[in-house]
Amino acid sequence: MRLCLLLLIIFPSYILQAQPSIIILGTTQDAGSPQIGCTNDCCKNLFNQPDHSRQVVSLGLYDSKQKMSYLFEATPDISKQLRLLKTYSKSPTDLPNGIFLTHAHIGHYTGLMFLGKEALNAKDLPVYAMPKMKSFLEQNGPWSQLVNQENIQIQSLFENQAIRLGDSISVTPLLVPHRDEYSETVGYIITGPNKKLLFIPDIDKWEKWKQDINTLISEVDYALIDATFFDAAEINNRPVSEIPHPFVIESMNRFASLPLKEKQKIHFIHFNHTNPLLNKKSAAILQVLKAGFKIAQQGNVFKL
Repeated sequence: MRLCLLLLIIFPSYILQAQPSIIILGTTQDAGSPQIGCTNDCCKNLFNQPDHSRQVVSLGLYDSKQKMSYLFEATPDISKQLRLLKTYSKSPTDLPNGIFLTHAHIGHYTGLMFLGKEALNAKDLPVYAMPKMKSFLEQNGPWSQLVNQENIQIQSLFENQAIRLGDSISVTPLLVPHRDEYSETVGYIITGPNKKLLFIPDIDKWEKWKQDINTLISEVDYALIDATFFDAAEINNRPVSEIPHPFVIESMNRFASLPLKEKQKIHFIHFNHTNPLLNKKSAAILQVLKAGFKIAQQGNVFKL
């Protein structure tokens, strides 16, 4: 105890660095930004002048003290995201100790392809998945090849059952309603020695969930939640019923009565390429910040 206090006094950053932490590795919707086929103002300049912070939604969990790291979501940007996680975790290798998947939509699992023999040719990398997601990977190529070639080793997850990672970290999957064509969809509560983080990158409307999101926010320290669309004006070319998500303006109305301390836990994430929250000069950003909420940025770190 005395040694820890002495280190905190002499080297205050030492204790902070030793804490398990979450880093945001990406914030955009599955297809990225700019998005394929997009000719609108939100994309056209980005094809010639890319914004390298616009990577597909992903989190990294790292604990420098225990020398371990985990990736949440295997995105098409996995190569760059693993390198960023390596930098923060001070790991000698690009490979994490495991990968947690939320569901079988393209931005959330297709990065697994880079673990195969055409690329990394990983050996028995643990991939954590719910039952339907596990079956989907095992029974459908090319993902089944990763299993058969022992590039990945699928670890089973079950609703509301925590997985322990080391001495002080646990991960609990929460089933959420979403378009489950090939798998179920989960969010996660990531619990560290001091704090909890809620991660729900994809969900249908909050009203469809059996859990009360306001109550759940009160039970965690950080909440990274679905902000795919700011409002209905973004999706005027497709029926909203085909791609249901809680609009940011709907979520802000739902959380409007929360105390400021609770609002400041909320970090909006998973932005479609049309979402004005990706534009640092937009009025939408000021609207969200003025209301007391936060906007996830690549590189944000949350101490657990």
